[in-house]
Amino acid sequence: MGADWATEDLERHGRAVLEALARHVRAARAGRGPVVRIPPPAQLAAHLGLPGVLAGPGEDALLGFLERYLDASTAMHHPAYAAHQVAVPDWPAALADLIHGVTNNGMAIYEMGPAATVVELAILDWMLERVGWPAGRRPGDPTGHPHGGGVLTHGGSLANLTALLAARAAAAPGAWRRGVPPGLVLLAPPSAHYSIGRAAGILGLGADAVQTLEVDGREVIRPDRIPAAVRRQRDAGRTVMALVASACATGTGLYDPLAEIAACCREAGVWLHVDGAHGASALLSRRERHRMAGVEGASSLVWDAHKMLRTSGLCAAVLVRDGATLEAAFQQEASYIFYGDAGGGVDLITRTVECTKAPLGLKLLLNLMVRGEEGVARYVEERYAAARRFHALIAARPEYEAPFTPQANIVCFRRQGSDDLQIRLREGLLRSGRHHISSTEVAGRRYLRLTLMGPATDEIVLSDLLDTLDVLAADEAAGSASTS
Repeated sequence: MGADWATEDLERHGRAVLEALARHVRAARAGRGPVVRIPPPAQLAAHLGLPGVLAGPGEDALLGFLERYLDASTAMHHPAYAAHQVAVPDWPAALADLIHGVTNNGMAIYEMGPAATVVELAILDWMLERVGWPAGRRPGDPTGHPHGGGVLTHGGSLANLTALLAARAAAAPGAWRRGVPPGLVLLAPPSAHYSIGRAAGILGLGADAVQTLEVDGREVIRPDRIPAAVRRQRDAGRTVMALVASACATGTGLYDPLAEIAACCREAGVWLHVDGAHGASALLSRRERHRMAGVEGASSLVWDAHKMLRTSGLCAAVLVRDGATLEAAFQQEASYIFYGDAGGGVDLITRTVECTKAPLGLKLLLNLMVRGEEGVARYVEERYAAARRFHALIAARPEYEAPFTPQANIVCFRRQGSDDLQIRLREGLLRSGRHHISSTEVAGRRYLRLTLMGPATDEIVLSDLLDTLDVLAADEAAGSASTS
């Protein structure tokens, strides 16, 4: 077996791999088999033949390993998958991954991936337009021409970090070279994604620099309390580097009131960053876009395509209203890669942490090319509507409660009983493999959490989920009675 590969090997094995993947998706969509398996790692490694396969048993072993791997994978296309905010990817995005696997064009430098760069710029302009911001600057644009900006990154956590780097550059221009001055703080609700606190640590602010905004009982920001919060920080000699709002919150799926928050930030001269990783896709829907009203008043926005735009991981956009702010986020020199003209193109490395950056825009481009913007928007609307229907199912069962009407495709609910019961019920679902949901806390109480990502998830599946929880709860009660 040679060190190189022949195209006929790609065709032969590629065809077999695609057939295996198609069988996997068909079985998952039909609900055959468990949605999730969670065996101990040592048991799973043995099932996969690890570490033995590392010795190179040859290409003939590939398909056998793939079948075992798919069998052990969480079945994202299964109707009972409703756990995490990970897309059930559409097939055009999957093909984009295959295309990149063969072409391998890293594209933070224009000459390394010109086609991928042009695709990314087109996707960014499309997103900027949906937000209500001007398109990005291109070589030859007149100086001072208003322009937005953006870049695609490998995930929302990295996107939030990048946006806050731009906010830091605006608040403390010398921080890149001289270090972070004392007193920089972030204002964020307690429901903010964990990556906000992580970014504060990475940026040198320290996690304690994330100051908590006042929220209502649903953990939604109270705009009327923002002016006082900003004044308190300034009276204490601190500088508010940015205020972070959620659209929507990861745990609850609720949107912060962006228009009112933007007005407060504009009045106070504070950078508003909107974490719209999950919920910004509502911008595509005439029915749901009102939930993003006011986002055009933000300074920056994160929008993940690998959540509600059905791309495979990862494809997250960092968007800024003023493109110059993102261009100021990174200030670096390296003679082997930063040296002047991009040959008439655009070097995205000046906007991003990554150098070897995959052509992330191709995933979304192919989805839009095949499904159209209306098709993608329809998916968003259908998943949001499915959450409201599930909420109605809960309302018809007195043994369940839900704290609020869902605004996205995320529903928090709980069965009557303790917080520990909610945890044990979810663990029972995981052991059975019949349904896959998650859990969260809202205002100090533990809830079961449903995230409706899959097009195949319908009312029959959701009713079965509640029926299954009823059985598990009855088993819990019987077990408690027998030990008392």
